[in-house]
Amino acid sequence: MGDTTKNPFSSFFTKEQYATQTDMLEIAQRSQKLLIGIPKETTMVENRVALVPNNVRVLVGLGHRVIIESGAGEKSRFSDHHYSEAGAEVTPDKKKVFESNVLIKIQPPTLAEIDLMGYNQMLISPLSIPLINEEYIKKLQAKKVTATAMEYMQAADGSFPVVRIMSEIAGLISIQTAAELLTNDNEGRGVIMGSISGVPPTKVVVLGAGVTGEYATKTALSMGASVRVFDNDIYKLMDLQNKVGRQLHTSTINPVYLGYQLLSADVVVGALHSETGRAPVVVTEEMVSKMKKGAVIIDISIDQGGCIETSQVTTHKNPTFTKHGVIHYCVPNIASKVSRTASIAFSNILVPLLVRMGNSVSLAQMIYNNEGVRNGIYMYKGKLTNEYLSKRFGIHWTDLNLILTSDL
Repeated sequence: MGDTTKNPFSSFFTKEQYATQTDMLEIAQRSQKLLIGIPKETTMVENRVALVPNNVRVLVGLGHRVIIESGAGEKSRFSDHHYSEAGAEVTPDKKKVFESNVLIKIQPPTLAEIDLMGYNQMLISPLSIPLINEEYIKKLQAKKVTATAMEYMQAADGSFPVVRIMSEIAGLISIQTAAELLTNDNEGRGVIMGSISGVPPTKVVVLGAGVTGEYATKTALSMGASVRVFDNDIYKLMDLQNKVGRQLHTSTINPVYLGYQLLSADVVVGALHSETGRAPVVVTEEMVSKMKKGAVIIDISIDQGGCIETSQVTTHKNPTFTKHGVIHYCVPNIASKVSRTASIAFSNILVPLLVRMGNSVSLAQMIYNNEGVRNGIYMYKGKLTNEYLSKRFGIHWTDLNLILTSDL
């Protein structure tokens, strides 16, 4: 006989290849094909768009449909042609967009826009507590909407991706904006952000040592300003000093000492964030009334109600007002000043969520398996699931985990 060790087929016939085998049947998981609607923003002088063409191309490639209202990306320099080339359906019909089973907005829908929505949709948008009311909640309930506040969605490490990326932008822009408002052209104190030889530096007080505070602090320091940072979390203050790479003037939020620092402040940046509801108010109207005339307040926390008592929501069209001689800038969508950068950042965060949603057997299963998404749900199929909103508007709420357990 010849040498069979060189025969590649010899082992095939000698290792029970013909023995009876267990029949393994693959059970295919049914995935969802989503219809994603991107309407044109009409409120708050909003310039951003929720999905950019490059990411639309990814979703379309996975078999999902994206329908976008004509002109939705123009203010971010994305044309209808860009979206069409990426595979999106571009339409002037606003109602058609609002009837998509997943609706994504940069700003909360208006009451009129909720009327255009269908039933049993998923809404992904900011909650923007100062902009909503009881009627808003009840209209969503009537439509059996599942609503997600994108600013409360969490990553695996406990961070808030949308808040973080917008906070990075907001921190940078807040100091640039303050520098503009301090000039004579804007009735400010007529001082430069920073310092020059022989002239004391501009004094900036930053409330909050989170991501927004970090980027505001870094930007102010890079311009030569003298910075004071306040936060009640000592570990955040320590972490901020490590990230900045130098010792900073830091303090816990003590009303007496904070009030003292505000007396000589040229700029105050409100950058406190709440994980559940309204931002805490740490600067009273009395403190503001004692500040220097022409000083500037940039309240980035205004999208959660503001952390300064005198703050009121403003827009990019009329971004400032003056109270007690202090210039207030309280635009919730401050990142919209750099809309193209902000839109790309938004889109990069939302696309993985949409991919997971499409790969899930059902919406309930996706929410159940993703704790971070679950943290952002404030309404599930018309049932309010957020305790803070329940107390604010006097509407009954139900624990989301209990609903999901019975819905799976």
